[in-house]
Amino acid sequence: MHPLAAHLRHRAGLVTAGLMLASIASLLIAGVTGSVAIPLADLPGALDELLNGRADSLAATLLDLRASRALTAFVTGATLSLAGVMMQTLLRNPLADPYVLGISAGAAVGALAALMLMCATWMVDLSAFAGAVAIAMLLYVLARRDMRGGSAAEGGTALLLLTGTILSAACIALVTLMLSIAPEGRLRTMVFWLIGDLAGAPVRWLPWIVLAGALAFALRAARSMNVLALHAEAAATLGIRVGALRKGLFFCSGLLTASAVTSAGSIGFVGLIVPHACRFAFGPDHRVLIPAATLAGGAYLVLADTLARTVIAPQQLPVGVVTALVGTPVFLYQLHRLRK
Repeated sequence: MHPLAAHLRHRAGLVTAGLMLASIASLLIAGVTGSVAIPLADLPGALDELLNGRADSLAATLLDLRASRALTAFVTGATLSLAGVMMQTLLRNPLADPYVLGISAGAAVGALAALMLMCATWMVDLSAFAGAVAIAMLLYVLARRDMRGGSAAEGGTALLLLTGTILSAACIALVTLMLSIAPEGRLRTMVFWLIGDLAGAPVRWLPWIVLAGALAFALRAARSMNVLALHAEAAATLGIRVGALRKGLFFCSGLLTASAVTSAGSIGFVGLIVPHACRFAFGPDHRVLIPAATLAGGAYLVLADTLARTVIAPQQLPVGVVTALVGTPVFLYQLHRLRK
């Protein structure tokens, strides 16, 4: 193996191992922290009870409830962060995030319609996912030529971005209409969904399956993503199947966004600031950036959700408020560093 390749692989392994430890630490912090704290001395016993299928003690019961929410927060944060990396590569725009193409706005239309009609929880999730997929398919039909070949090098992605912006504006108008005519008793739930909230979110297998599939695709395409990000004009001449790569990035990022929004609503800034922070810390190589951003995004949202439910406990804040309040100064600092 070439020494440079061996060095890159070793570095990627170290970064991934370090962030995996940080992710485990964030999950443990989320488990023991709350309006009723779990002493560290009681943690091994509570874990043993849960592993044996029991929750006899108060510590085990609290840990069981918090673990479900923490795992949902982790997969949602990891999903949003990975989608952000893909969107920024696809659009070659550092300001791109998972919500830039209007897919989340489509999910909001579906979810709020179901909430306004007082549908069951599974119908709300299904409607949100269907709305996101519908907008993604419409966007692909309208801008499919933009993802085929080399035209995207010199502003060719403008059509894709503009189409997504227009569709997003239309969906936001529908959201505003539904909020204005919604019954008073449903309005609070609808607003919390729009802000992004993990309260009561159950652990589901589908978001983990979507994340695993998209992550496998991204890791396999990491070298091609490097070329597309740095040499988009000459990517095709360097042996990169540009059209296939763009379509793969579009569909994977759209599916990731739909999965995340369905699980937790529209949680902002995770898919924007975490990829940038990882680039500053670990460099732009996607072979390192992809696993780093995925793990860091998951850990970040777990800690943000822990803060949201403890800062004014027993009252809980929507986690989207915390990510926005933390993300705004962090992103401004990143822009300042980028300018320097």
